[in-house]
Amino acid sequence: MARVYNFSAGPAMLPEAVLKKAATELVEYGASGMSVMEMSHRSKEYEAIINGAEATLREIMNIPANYKVLFLQGGASLQFAMIPLNLFRNSKKADFVHTGEWTKKAMPESKKFGTVKVVGSSEDKKFSYIPKLDKGTFTPDADFFYICSNNTIEGTRFRQLPDTGNVPLVADMSSHILSEVMDVSKFGLIFAGAQKNIGPAGVTVVIIREDLVGHAADGVPTMMNYRTHVENASMFNTPPTYAIYIAKLVFEWVRDLGGVPGMQKINEDKANILYNYLEESSFFKSPIAKEDRSLMNVPFVSPSEELDEKFIKEATKNGLTTLKGHRLVGGMRASIYNAMPVEGVKKLVDFMKKFETENR
Repeated sequence: MARVYNFSAGPAMLPEAVLKKAATELVEYGASGMSVMEMSHRSKEYEAIINGAEATLREIMNIPANYKVLFLQGGASLQFAMIPLNLFRNSKKADFVHTGEWTKKAMPESKKFGTVKVVGSSEDKKFSYIPKLDKGTFTPDADFFYICSNNTIEGTRFRQLPDTGNVPLVADMSSHILSEVMDVSKFGLIFAGAQKNIGPAGVTVVIIREDLVGHAADGVPTMMNYRTHVENASMFNTPPTYAIYIAKLVFEWVRDLGGVPGMQKINEDKANILYNYLEESSFFKSPIAKEDRSLMNVPFVSPSEELDEKFIKEATKNGLTTLKGHRLVGGMRASIYNAMPVEGVKKLVDFMKKFETENR
């Protein structure tokens, strides 16, 4: 069977070139005589892999020298707790912009250790837009200000970052890291689960400004303390070695396509193909405010739930898979991450046009 165009929100498709390279190295990596999955994480061969992954990520994201890069486990969801445990140090206050399911899950974790203030929310319209923020409502002595910069389920993204002054801006970038240029210096901490734009599930990238490391309370468990992982170069315990290896290959793939700026241009072209059709269609529509639409996750609906189901079923038969919308939203969702080629989006739009003609 030929490879399909996989529009899953995550775990998502990987670049075919990366998969093919990994396949050639699966049994024996270089001259090591073994697979990456078999080698010691303390070996010189693996040290070169993890150091290479960090160096390439620093290059393509232009990460300043005063930021630490960590490869952790526990998924992005573990960061919901690690962030307050490490960043609550003075006022134990945090501001949140509530834009969907992932901020809904993150806020209760911070509330366990401090005070959370919601300074903006789009819940009133089912998270279909990014709320306008009033800087006058921000907590001036907050220990951090939290956003989910791209909302996987709802299909929205921040096009303009909030000006938080001296308060560290924390961003969950799980579903759009590496997809568009971001000025890392504007953030105190960035985190992202790998399984959308970086690699297979199992590793989480954390980029943290070094002055925010080392302030966790004495009672914070060793594995939950960022300082533990900074001091041990992400190898306090056995890291997810193979997931980091694949991430390194993906970082190199992005670099060779022109880095993140080159990737952004490709992604904008892909998104325009799909959004332009949705604007023209009298059958399918996007429920998301035009100015806040994500480049990565594109929800859309047909005139009825019955037609939604029919569309998903027929699309699958045509090699366009995992288009069912999240259970909380319904409809369809096309996740067009970095690894989705332009050809996949064009094929989806061609199928949508055909479906529209046949089901009016």
